[in-house]
Order: sequence, then structure tokens, then C-alpha cells
Amino acid sequence: MKTEVRGSTSSISLQNPNSSFFSAPQSLLSGGLRGCLGSLDGACIEKLLLHCASALEQNDVTLAQQVMWVLNNVASPSGDPNQRLTSWFLRALISRASRVCPTPMNFNGESTLQRRLMSVTELAGYVDLIPWHRFGFCASNSAIFRAIQGYPKVHILDFSITHCMQWPTLIDALGKSVEGSPSVRVTVPSWRPPVPPFVNIPSEEVGQRLANFAKFRDVPFEFNVIEDSSCNSNSSSSSKDYLLLSQLNPSTLQLREDEALVINCQNWLRYYDNVTRDTFLEVIKGLNPRIITIVDEDSELGASSLSSRITTCFNFLWIPFDALETFLPKDSCQRVEYEADIGHKIENIIGFEGNQRIERLESGINFSQRMRNGGFFSVPFCEETVKEVKFLLDEHASGWGMKNEDDMLVLTWKGHNSVYATAWVPCGYED
Repeated sequence: MKTEVRGSTSSISLQNPNSSFFSAPQSLLSGGLRGCLGSLDGACIEKLLLHCASALEQNDVTLAQQVMWVLNNVASPSGDPNQRLTSWFLRALISRASRVCPTPMNFNGESTLQRRLMSVTELAGYVDLIPWHRFGFCASNSAIFRAIQGYPKVHILDFSITHCMQWPTLIDALGKSVEGSPSVRVTVPSWRPPVPPFVNIPSEEVGQRLANFAKFRDVPFEFNVIEDSSCNSNSSSSSKDYLLLSQLNPSTLQLREDEALVINCQNWLRYYDNVTRDTFLEVIKGLNPRIITIVDEDSELGASSLSSRITTCFNFLWIPFDALETFLPKDSCQRVEYEADIGHKIENIIGFEGNQRIERLESGINFSQRMRNGGFFSVPFCEETVKEVKFLLDEHASGWGMKNEDDMLVLTWKGHNSVYATAWVPCGYED
């Protein structure tokens, strides 16, 4: 954690400020915790969070109460990056604590986690704020564009949480191709993980808008949604995962011999547990795709230990908070909403266990090893792709950079890994 917290007396507003969790006077704090009051840097905040995690794991309500009292005097939803990040960690810890020892205490405005539905125009602005998503779009589209050269038909099987925002750029590039555009078919699942961003139109309408754009660019286009009438809103995430996996077959997907199959996974595989993740990879390998592109955040957040997750999460998710600080004012609605989405993620990583904890990030290095173990061969990104990504990053703040690690392209902020992009083919398919 690079950003230093200078100190703040502002605290998170609570519905019940007299709750026993925050009634610990300073005189009752241990010497170590009292010392943290005068040294509010990132390392001290991390230490406090770990103290609280340890107390909750041991059901030590008194110690948890003391640490939360200190954190409540450090955190501020309108402070600097560390203070804002801490406010979301405190919210997550309170959520977890409420299940250990129920209390009426809660945050004012907790409904901020119930995100409003965005319009497509608002979603476009959302993904353009920082290159967190566009980096993966650019790297993947460039790799896909080169992999499908010479094919008259392309079928993209898209697993993404950003509602097809990736494809207008690729459609535009195909429309400008001097050789003429292949026909493009995009297939998406009807179910997606219950995570932001959310839009106010169904997948079918997203597809219709893509079709209109493709027609304007003279690109033959078709859009399909993998439907399953047996899957309803009350089904568990794991049930929906297995239903989707059962549909990934040539018959259901209507695969055609004369088309190049592309499988695109953007911030998707983290929502599978290890067993389901391997099963998914085995299934898509059997579809014999021309290329597989996988993009996700470059952090390891699947540990069973709460303390380990707190350390990793705190030292990773300061990045978007710090990046947004460079160009958006504190009262910016865009920043508030973007950070609330990160808070949604923090609450799941810290506040839940078992099947309720769906955020299970795996670092790029570890996921690449999983791919190799599963019978995939990595496809290096070419120099032209690197140039395209660098051009994209030039449009953003100077803190953003990129590096190439073991055939991965990695987005960095002030030198810290943020997002990785990779491309793969089943072993035996490589050119």
C-alpha cells in the first residue's frame, strides 16, 4: 500500500451509533491498538484489519469491538483512497460480525450496495473511466482479430460481466478490413454472475443493438442467447453453473464446421470454484476453439484464510481507489458508483464463506499453470497488439502501464499488477 493516510476524525455514519461494537472507550484499548491511533498509514490499517479478522475467527467480541472502534475513526467514505477503502472493509467486517454475534447495528445508506440499473450509454462511460475493462477488451480483440484471419464465418462464445461492451470495437475493425468482413455470430449465456455492472435492458436487446451497429459497419451479424427453461431466479449459483456447462455442446450451441470458434472469458472464471473451473476448461477444450481469450484481475483471493484474503485484498483493491483519485472529484457520482461496486466485491470476499463467497480470484501466473495442466498452449501477443494496448493506455492517467510476463499482458498501476490478459489454444491446435 503506497498511499499514506494523513489522519481523519470523520467516521462512518451508523444507524445505531450507540451499538456495543463501537462503545469501547479509548482507555479500554490495548497498547498496540492505542498506538495505531497516532500512526494511520496503510500498514497500520492493514494490521488493524488483521486484528479484527483474528478476533472474529476466535469469536472474541471484545477485541473485535475495540478494533472496529479504531477503524471507525480511521475510515471515511469521502476521505483519501486508504480511508475510503477502509470504510468498505469495515462495512464487510460488520457484515461478517453480525452473523457471529447479531446486532441491530448497520450502515446508513446500506442500499447503496443495491445498484441501480445502468443504461447502455452509462455502461459505456463506466467501462471507460479507467482501463480496467478496456485493457482486456483491447488485448483480446487484437488476438481474436489475428486468429480468425482467412475464416469466412466466426462464432464468438462470450462469457463476460460487461454485457457485450467488448464487441463494437471488434466489429468496427472487421468492417474496415480490406479483405472484407467474415460473418459474426455472438452467443451469450442467459445467466451471469449476480455482480455489477447491471443494465436496464435484457440480453436480447443488447444483441439487437449490436446487430444494428454491425449492419451500419457492413458486418453480417447474428446474436444468440443460451436459454434454459429449467433455470429460474431461485436456482443456486452452483445449479446455474452446472446447467450452463451441460449446454456447452455442439448441438446446443449449433456449432458449424465452416466457422472459427472463439471463446472469450472476461472476469468470469473467478466465479467458479476450483472443480467447476477445471470442468469448464475441459468442456471448452472439447469444442476445439480457434482461440480462447481469458482476462481477469491479477490477484489471489481464493484462500480459505480470512486473514490471507484481507491482506491480499487490501493491497490489491487500493489500486482503483487510488486511480480514481487522480481525476474525479470526491462528489463525483461516477466515482461513488464505481467504488460502491468494488465495495460489493470486498463485502463478498471478506464477509462471506462457503457457497456464499463467489469472488475467488486466481492470479494470472497460477491460472496460466492451470491452463497448461489442463492441456492448453499459450499464444503470445504480437507486437501489433502491444502497440494497440499502449495506445489505449496513453488516453488515461500516466500511472497506468503494461508489461509482458510469460505470454501474459499485464495492466499495471504505478508498477503494481492490476489485470492480466492471456490467449490459448488446445494443445495440438497451435500453429
